[in-house]
Amino acid sequence: NFVRGKRQNLEQALADPRVEIVRGDIRNYRQLHATMQGMDYVFHLAALWLLECLEKPAEALEVNVQGTYNVARACCEIKVKKLIFSSSASVYGNAVISPMDESHPLNNRTIYGATKIAGEQILRAMNEMHGLDYLALRYFNIYGPRQDYKGTYTSVIMKILDSLDRQEPPVIYGDGTQAYDFIYVQDVARANILAAKSALSDAAINIATGKKTSINQLVELLVELTGSELQPTFKPASQVFVTDRVASIEKAAEVLGFHARVELRDGLQKLIRWREQDKRAVLPAPVQKGALAL
Repeated sequence: NFVRGKRQNLEQALADPRVEIVRGDIRNYRQLHATMQGMDYVFHLAALWLLECLEKPAEALEVNVQGTYNVARACCEIKVKKLIFSSSASVYGNAVISPMDESHPLNNRTIYGATKIAGEQILRAMNEMHGLDYLALRYFNIYGPRQDYKGTYTSVIMKILDSLDRQEPPVIYGDGTQAYDFIYVQDVARANILAAKSALSDAAINIATGKKTSINQLVELLVELTGSELQPTFKPASQVFVTDRVASIEKAAEVLGFHARVELRDGLQKLIRWREQDKRAVLPAPVQKGALAL
């Protein structure tokens, strides 16, 4: 229903006559069931994001938990071949052991992470009760072209680029040593296809690079790639959910044959180029001198 994202992001896909967009809501089971008729595979990516869940917890439970149950129920009734569920590294919370493998304790302390744990458990139960064939992919920090860069809920990468655009020093909250595992969106898409083709079922798999990048390193790289000379400023961390989250990627390699291909530098360069092109496309054309602007 385009709560996030926009139709223009799908223009290339829409050139294929087999692709159709249906505006709707996964909380509406009747519409969901009707729309999914005849589907062989379902990729379930609909969810409210981390900060949205923080601000709207009741809606988060409706969308991320009830909505996921609706998707799973429809998959069982329609007898789809496989459901691929977009879970999250948020289920782990802060690292107890690093890198985190899939047996890491579910140390989450956020509503968002709780909804993803619930989603995984719903699918596990539906597998037991109805034989639902599914895989849950625990995405780490995804970035790349078509990522939201406007509005209330934007990623740390986009906030840094916004500051650099305004010729303002990027702000780092805390000391910048908090570290994450950033994975390019094209790699994540490829992992979804591999998961759909896999014979494995009823399992959760990390989708990540296995490489640790601190916020200090991320800011330094973005400053370099944009040609800026600005240096970051540091402020006290007002709200930090996780400070250490890096994946073990052995299971994805073993059961899916998945390895991330895009290095962070290359992925950020692609993101920056797309962002500049997209910003130019949405900005109004300048009025020519002497022309009448209505």
